[in-house]
Amino acid sequence: MIPRLKGTDDILPPESARWRRLLRGFDDLAARYGYDLVLMPVLEATELFARGVGADTEVVQKQMYTFEDRGGRSVTLRPEFTAGIVRAYVEAGGTGVMKVAASGPQFRYEQPQKGRRRQFHQVDLEYLGEPGPRADIEVIEMSHRLLAEAGVPGITVHLNSIGDASDRATYRDLLRDFLHGVANELSPDSRRRMDDNPLRVLDSKVDKDVVAAAPVPLDHLGAETAAHFAAVRSGLDAAGIGYEIAPRLVRGLDYYNRTVFEVFSPAFEAAQSSLGGGGRYDPLGELIGSRLPVPGVGVAMGCDRIVAAMPDLESPRLDVFVAVAGAAREDVASSWVRRLRAEGLRVDWAGGDRSLKSQFKAADRSGAAAVAVIGDEWERGEVRVKSMATGEEVTMDIEEAVAWLHR
Repeated sequence: MIPRLKGTDDILPPESARWRRLLRGFDDLAARYGYDLVLMPVLEATELFARGVGADTEVVQKQMYTFEDRGGRSVTLRPEFTAGIVRAYVEAGGTGVMKVAASGPQFRYEQPQKGRRRQFHQVDLEYLGEPGPRADIEVIEMSHRLLAEAGVPGITVHLNSIGDASDRATYRDLLRDFLHGVANELSPDSRRRMDDNPLRVLDSKVDKDVVAAAPVPLDHLGAETAAHFAAVRSGLDAAGIGYEIAPRLVRGLDYYNRTVFEVFSPAFEAAQSSLGGGGRYDPLGELIGSRLPVPGVGVAMGCDRIVAAMPDLESPRLDVFVAVAGAAREDVASSWVRRLRAEGLRVDWAGGDRSLKSQFKAADRSGAAAVAVIGDEWERGEVRVKSMATGEEVTMDIEEAVAWLHR
């Protein structure tokens, strides 16, 4: 037996039903907000992430699946969606507003634990070409709504602004001075980063207590970025989206500026407990080679984590299971099943070579809301229908039964 690789998961029924519910909900939400589907490569040039995500980030230095292909090129299994989507936008011309949605696996070589897998799945939203705060507001609102519609309880948004590069010039000096004062208490990684990339130290879980008294970006915003953040907060208030200011939230990737956020629920607790996060990343386009700025806001949500936080809902997997009294009626049953499926019903059935008792057991295992039996009644234009929830069984006209199953 060849087992699955460490840090990967087989997602099988019945658990996969929760994934289907989440992914269908995400697709519906994206369509309602005008986000079109994009399908992105799993393989990208390594340089895309080194330049976009940041060569000094933990993702690039320690976690990426990077290898040389047979043509001698350094390629990487994508560790996140955003850099690839911005690359595609720029490569396609990079003009105007583009709102897109994506879903699929990402890959990071991490120590597997709850909420951290080596192959993990995300749903992703990106709003490109809009520099104003309405893009930030919409993406955060959609993140909250996705979880709410999936039934995740107690949703909390943690919100911050890290300003623009011009805001951070003075702030970086203040932060470096603070970090040098506590350098002996910092982890080796943070000591190495505190001069070149001091904001990364604020994101260190290991050094959380050491940097608790550090100055924060929110206290050093310029007039323009402060006004942008105030507009984001006002828009979230108007949308009824509750949030908490998290002044040390900086996210772990180099391309972020201005708004950053993460979303949490008490229904999911782990060392890495956010269900998703994102923010504004206006510098990213130019980092990966665009000649013009590419304003953008995005969010990535962890499907694995959301599914773990979703409640168990007792909903039928099928609308109807069709049972057949006798193999002679299989052709009739097959035709009727085909019709019901064409009309949008979720239908399964078993062949008439099995006893009705056996077929009813199969119906019970299938999670169907009802069983329809094609028997002697069919010759009179009728079918016998049983509700699996109540046990009520009635015989009705075939067309009436079709309408009843659509309820």
